[in-house]
Amino acid sequence: MESALKPFRVLAYIVGVMLLLLVAGMVLKYAFDVPGPVSVISPIHGFLYAVYLLAALNLGMKARWTWPYTLGVLLAGTVPLLSFVIERKVTRRVHDLGAAAAA
Repeated sequence: MESALKPFRVLAYIVGVMLLLLVAGMVLKYAFDVPGPVSVISPIHGFLYAVYLLAALNLGMKARWTWPYTLGVLLAGTVPLLSFVIERKVTRRVHDLGAAAAA
């Protein structure tokens, strides 16, 4: 499971940062009429979010998560700051699962 956890963790942070940049870009676009940043950031975030979904699904299948839990982890990349919180919880859960399996 560690091989699936590392890409998930990296992508959770990247997607979280990109989402914050996208929100800042949307503020610039709609509050100050500066559309440039959104047109660059949004496709990059969209692509990285798709990769995050694949990494989360891969980890979820290996860790044998329930579908509701997996869906919650997948949606965490759509709420600003939530991907950082979920990444910590998922990491703790996977490490606890690994410790229980080793015992």
